[in-house]
Amino acid sequence: MHAATPSALIVLAAALVVDLLFGEYPLWLHPVVWIGKAIDAGMRLAPRQGRWRQLLFGAILALGICSLSAGATFLVLRWFAGWPIVEIVAGTFTLKASFALWELKRAADRVVQPLECGDRAQARAALRSLCSRDPSCLDETALLAAVLSSLAENLCDSFIAPLCYWTVFGVPGAMGYRAVNTLDATIGYRGRFEFLGKAAARLDDLANWLPARLTAVLLLLAGCLTGKNVAAAWRILRRDGAKTPSPNGGRPMSVMAGLLGVELEKKGFYLLGDPHYPLAPQKVRQAWLLVSIAAMVMVVLCGLTASL
Repeated sequence: MHAATPSALIVLAAALVVDLLFGEYPLWLHPVVWIGKAIDAGMRLAPRQGRWRQLLFGAILALGICSLSAGATFLVLRWFAGWPIVEIVAGTFTLKASFALWELKRAADRVVQPLECGDRAQARAALRSLCSRDPSCLDETALLAAVLSSLAENLCDSFIAPLCYWTVFGVPGAMGYRAVNTLDATIGYRGRFEFLGKAAARLDDLANWLPARLTAVLLLLAGCLTGKNVAAAWRILRRDGAKTPSPNGGRPMSVMAGLLGVELEKKGFYLLGDPHYPLAPQKVRQAWLLVSIAAMVMVVLCGLTASL
């Protein structure tokens, strides 16, 4: 089902409603979990030694999982093309699996609400569902910085990017992107899987290059609509956008820091923004407003594209 087909708007609207009302699918029903299992199965065959062998195997695995995810989605939707209602249901189910907007808010709330009650231990435990950093030694300021950074970065990874690829390549494109992102989250980091995961990490960097910058622009627009200091955010973007290890994540995070007038730090990795205001739970609520407005503008852009 391509984004330019008449039923695309129905699929997009239905997927957004499902995301709002139900959030994430149960693990046994979630296509992203299936992708993760496929990655785990492939990694059992990975060579244990030899950097070049591991690089080659990782590249084949990354391209294979991405192609399998997009190809299987295409074939399923093609199979149901003769039954429009079934095709729409299948498209809705799959497109929703590729993004998670409202789960971002729920995950942020699970960190912020315990902090407001003084329960730092519960907030630290809840942070694990929002980002991969070790929360065991984080104080309240660091926890809030992690939440704000994750909201900005995950707006791209979990919403803007999937819809970008849906707009161009339809539902198979969205699922192909989700496979790339899952590969990066699973094996695309330094350490045990460094050489096996290099291809996945670079593929994820490439896939997110344009969506990350689009996300930064959409956050600037959201800041304009909510009366934030967009000029300051633009200055922070230009100054700090490239300071993160990722070539993409720093763009939306630096804009978020600039719009909120706060400093976002991950010790040993990056320091974004200026500390005009202290980090407080109120800043997370402001950040979610910016995220939700940017997301809705993206939906409008996608809808207009699908209707052409």
